[in-house]
Amino acid sequence: MTDREAIHRLITEAYAARNKGDIDELMKAFGPGASFELVGDKEALHLTGAVEGHANVRQALSDFITAFQFVDRKVTSFLIDGDRVAVHSTITVRFIPKDITVTTEVVDLFRIENGKIAELVEFGDTALLRQITSP
Repeated sequence: MTDREAIHRLITEAYAARNKGDIDELMKAFGPGASFELVGDKEALHLTGAVEGHANVRQALSDFITAFQFVDRKVTSFLIDGDRVAVHSTITVRFIPKDITVTTEVVDLFRIENGKIAELVEFGDTALLRQITSP
């Protein structure tokens, strides 16, 4: 997929599905061999790490949807270079189990293959995540 408009639409629709908490719609954006990684120290924050395969990505993202409601997303920059995409956003997210709402920044790096997300690597404030998710 080299059509920048189609890539932009794919990512925008995936974000809209995530914001609504619609895992079925969200997973339509991912290819069968997709991978997802939340970058960070696994010992410091259990939520970090990588998963591969559509079913594993679905489970990981379902777990995030169950725990974190996206209240708002403001995209700061959206860069497309061939099959690579970088999106910098400011998000307001609510940690549902504790009803804690925070605003933070994230950077998502995507690789697109055959019109689907083949890889998503997310960089966020893992120290903040650890703070709000700790018992």
